[in-house]
Amino acid sequence: MAQDRRTFLRVSAGVAATAAVGAVVYDRKRQADAAAPRWMPSAVRTPAGSRVAVLHRAAYDTAALEDDVARGLDMFALDVAGRRVVLKPNFVEYDPASVINTNPALVGVVAQAFKRMGARSVVVAEGPGHRRDNAYLLAESGLLDMLRDTRTPYVDLNMDDVVRVACRSHYTSLGELWLPRTIVEADLVVSMPKLKTHHWAGVTLSMKNLFGIMPGSVYGWPKNVLHQQGIENSILDISAALERPPFTIVDGIVGMEGNGPIQGTAVQSGVLIFGDDPVAVDASAARIMGVDPERVGYIAEAGRFLGNIGAARITQIGEPATGRTPPFELLHQHAGLRYAGS
Repeated sequence: MAQDRRTFLRVSAGVAATAAVGAVVYDRKRQADAAAPRWMPSAVRTPAGSRVAVLHRAAYDTAALEDDVARGLDMFALDVAGRRVVLKPNFVEYDPASVINTNPALVGVVAQAFKRMGARSVVVAEGPGHRRDNAYLLAESGLLDMLRDTRTPYVDLNMDDVVRVACRSHYTSLGELWLPRTIVEADLVVSMPKLKTHHWAGVTLSMKNLFGIMPGSVYGWPKNVLHQQGIENSILDISAALERPPFTIVDGIVGMEGNGPIQGTAVQSGVLIFGDDPVAVDASAARIMGVDPERVGYIAEAGRFLGNIGAARITQIGEPATGRTPPFELLHQHAGLRYAGS
């Protein structure tokens, strides 16, 4: 149901009280040793096998991107005719000297591609975690120009009407999530993260990008309720709560290494990554970054019930992914995410 003001006040008070406890209920070793899974049967959606497409592109040339996106989408035979498509890029902050956000040119090309495929509607939607002023972020990042040029609507998910959704997993202590109506009513959500390291989660890809769907009007800035529940816990509960897994297009043409997701260093990684299993996409993207997905807590845990992470169960299509990108630099606290012996 939509959230009215009275409901909002009640929910906000309850969430704040929960957050005050500061419960972090996910401990990787304890979970690995636990006999009972911490997800409901309805949350399980691991396919027998997954496909991930990797395409190489050195720059954000619109004509070349149009070819790449058309090829990538065609590999998955997405049927979006008459359906509502929501593109969820990563627009968290703006710094003219950095590469924090999903490139607007790529977002525009993807929006136009889905329109040509007959989508009933295509909107771009984001709930930036740092800035409440969407107007500033949209204008300075260049996303506003793209939206105007392509006549694509934008939804501020921080202020969208919300719908109460029961958690299908229990890594946080929240029990339910309030999701934007725009996301809940979409026929297809497309997660469009930037290929980046993350100073707390290790890497931020498709699943971590879903933090941005959570409304700041309920969870605060920068989604502090979810941080207090534990970032990995929240990633897992948000991912499991969605009715359908998002399709993923990772912007790895220029990524970010080191102290990501905001203060890191640009790296020419030269890839676009497509897939309909976000866990498999994140695992494959991690490998391209030189990170072992089995060592990234939330990706490893998601591989138990939300998708595939084992290389034997992921068929990589498109173009060869190995040997093209040097391993991303990691903060010292994440050195253990490298493959053993590397």
